[in-house]
Amino acid sequence: MCQCQPSEALDLAPLDRMLDDSSLETGGLIPLLQKAQGLYGYLPREVLSHISERTDTPLSQIFGVVTFYSQFYLTRRGRCVLKMCDGTACHVRGAPKVIDTIQRELGIAPGETTEDYGYTFEVVYCLGSCGLAPVTVMNDRVEGRMTTKRMEQLLRSPA
Repeated sequence: MCQCQPSEALDLAPLDRMLDDSSLETGGLIPLLQKAQGLYGYLPREVLSHISERTDTPLSQIFGVVTFYSQFYLTRRGRCVLKMCDGTACHVRGAPKVIDTIQRELGIAPGETTEDYGYTFEVVYCLGSCGLAPVTVMNDRVEGRMTTKRMEQLLRSPA
């Protein structure tokens, strides 16, 4: 159920256009980093260095912000980000079995990305949908009452 996108070489032209249109006001680094991450899906060092040069912001300051906030990613993520809840309600309703299924089917552990960058798998501890437990989110699509069989079907479906 995830949309596949072809991988592309890192092109800084969109970043330059974004930086040309943006002004770095006090506190404006976070929105700038969010936009850059939106362009590339993560924040590679080359992008951070380019932002540093273009904005005259020390690279160490940029790294400090990026590593402080969990919303930023320094490594490439999969085209499909699969989040499986293992909070209390999901846990007691079978999330551990679904997590095992995901690991077996994708061949990765929580926090990892498949070699083909098809999936990034994360275990989270509340998605705010306890009434639908166990819950998973594939990209931005919520899937409730997840079972091992349904997860296998989702993962084996053409993207």
